[in-house]
Amino acid sequence: MHFAHAILLFFAAAIAGTLNAVAGGGSFVSFPVLLFTGVPAVEANATNTVALWPGLAASTFVYLKRLDAPLRLLIPLLVTSLAGGWAGAVLLLRTPQHTFLHLVPWLLLSGTLLFALGNQIRALAGRTSVVEDLRQLSWQAILVSSVLELLLAVYGGYFGAGIGFVILGMLAALGMRDVLAMGAIRTLLAAACNVAAVVTFIWAGAVLWPQCLVMLGGALTGGWFGAQLAQTADPKKMRYAVIGIGLGMSAYFFITGR
Repeated sequence: MHFAHAILLFFAAAIAGTLNAVAGGGSFVSFPVLLFTGVPAVEANATNTVALWPGLAASTFVYLKRLDAPLRLLIPLLVTSLAGGWAGAVLLLRTPQHTFLHLVPWLLLSGTLLFALGNQIRALAGRTSVVEDLRQLSWQAILVSSVLELLLAVYGGYFGAGIGFVILGMLAALGMRDVLAMGAIRTLLAAACNVAAVVTFIWAGAVLWPQCLVMLGGALTGGWFGAQLAQTADPKKMRYAVIGIGLGMSAYFFITGR
């Protein structure tokens, strides 16, 4: 690995770690940079996942004080995140990546719209008010959310770019409105999903360690800084930023066809 590539990968991972902590979508920076430096697509995806996961873990630690959800909701979501992340990682290692990448813009657009239109969707479903206390959620809502999270985690383990947006969309549909609380749960679920993929990729020998270790330092730095930044930002501006970035990323993947 050239020194210039190492510097480029470090800063790309730092930006990705910051984005993941603030709004998600960090892989849209780091994954293309890995490809630019000549890393094959599958190995780039595996290396990117392993390198960015510690940044997610650091962000989760910072977000813990914002994590206010009952165990009856968190445990099913965490279990399905782990199972789906493992299944998605296995799927990546066994199937051509380009087949699934065609779905990426549709998934991102759907998640962004679900997040942006959460209030209207709740009204159509007969839920006209937000859920101030997640302990009010019914078992039916938890079951549906867990099944949806399983499907999202499969995508997260397979490719994962923008997974935070679709998780935010799911949380908005549940009735949450507090962006910071949603960010805490989103980060925790994304970290759980990715840890299953990380173990799978390492076990399969799909990780390029020189690139991974350089990116690891950048991702940890960016993840910690981004989590601190997110908790001092204006929640309304954060919401608009999430929607704007989501639409922008969706447009990028529709145009490029990747």
